[in-house]
Amino acid sequence: MSFLPIDGRAYHYRDVGQGRPVLLLHGFPLTGASFWPQLDAVPKGVRLIVPDHRGFGQSARGEGPLSIDGFAADALALLEALKISQATVGGVSMGGYIAMALLRADPSRVDRLVLIDTQCNADDEAGKAKREATAVEVETTGLDSLVETMLPKLLASKAPDEVRRRVEELMRSVDPKTVAAASRAMAGRPDSRELLSRFAGPSLVVVGTEDAITPVAKARELAALMAGSRRVELEGAGHLSNLEKPEAFNAALAEFLAF
Repeated sequence: MSFLPIDGRAYHYRDVGQGRPVLLLHGFPLTGASFWPQLDAVPKGVRLIVPDHRGFGQSARGEGPLSIDGFAADALALLEALKISQATVGGVSMGGYIAMALLRADPSRVDRLVLIDTQCNADDEAGKAKREATAVEVETTGLDSLVETMLPKLLASKAPDEVRRRVEELMRSVDPKTVAAASRAMAGRPDSRELLSRFAGPSLVVVGTEDAITPVAKARELAALMAGSRRVELEGAGHLSNLEKPEAFNAALAEFLAF
């Protein structure tokens, strides 16, 4: 286990393999362990770095509210501590929001971008209200209701039972206060369409064809914004396509990193 001290709190990360650095950022409400098929099969010539966002997994939360920009600042601090001047930066869902925030904060750090089952638009007022309702519910009643309503949206109906079990386990491992704060953090993120339209590096957009949260149309919008972007649609996968179709996802990532 590896930890980086940031502002007096412990920031946990996994660092596996050697070669081209690839920073992958996990989604909501999970932990870095949600990249287990990628961590178990790191492509040759790749150094895979996977942190737990503050308050998630083994990373301490610290004081104050959470924000997407704050998560991105931690990831940048990790790259700096590891003496990595440039990396491929990617993320699933909320992790995609964080990847875009990192790109906004320091474009020089991002040589390639991987956006997985995510979107570039800011929440509208209805979306913000829904995230606030989620935060209040979790604070009031705990995680049971969130797991019951969100788990079927995270995974396609035919997702393997073992994947479903492990995802639920990860969801329940996070403190409800952190889940509530992260829901509010996502509501406050900016629109990233203009940011992505300016990104000149190679990019990969991955989406499950059965993603009920950020469907294929949103992935196509993402890819259209970035010149020369590759788009991969994983048949039968839901919102966590890296877990539901790991072999196809890993192959697409390895092919993207090889060129």
